[in-house]
Amino acid sequence: MTQLVELSEAAAFHVKKMMEHNGEEGSYLRVAINGGGCSGLTYGLGFETELTEKDQLLEQHGIEMIVATDDIDILNGTKIDYKESLMGGGFTIDNPNAILSCGCGTSFRTAKNTGAPSDC
Repeated sequence: MTQLVELSEAAAFHVKKMMEHNGEEGSYLRVAINGGGCSGLTYGLGFETELTEKDQLLEQHGIEMIVATDDIDILNGTKIDYKESLMGGGFTIDNPNAILSCGCGTSFRTAKNTGAPSDC
């Protein structure tokens, strides 16, 4: 069965480190979709302390994530990982629903949602 959003162990480890560093222990990791970027949609990752009635709660590797119900169709099956390279490390997002992404890799669109394109 496909997870709504799959968080790798490496990503969870780095999220925990960021929570500790920023004093956000006990917070939720919000995985969000925002309008913008040259392809129309962008990802948002951040910490929040409150759930709303429009949020779905997920838990993986000790991280509680929240996703707004409006973002579920766009994020369904998305995998979040953390990769290290010679140039440093960072989170990667693999969304099977994205049909187009921009050259800089921060903006995308899906077949059902083109978002609100803007300049990068």
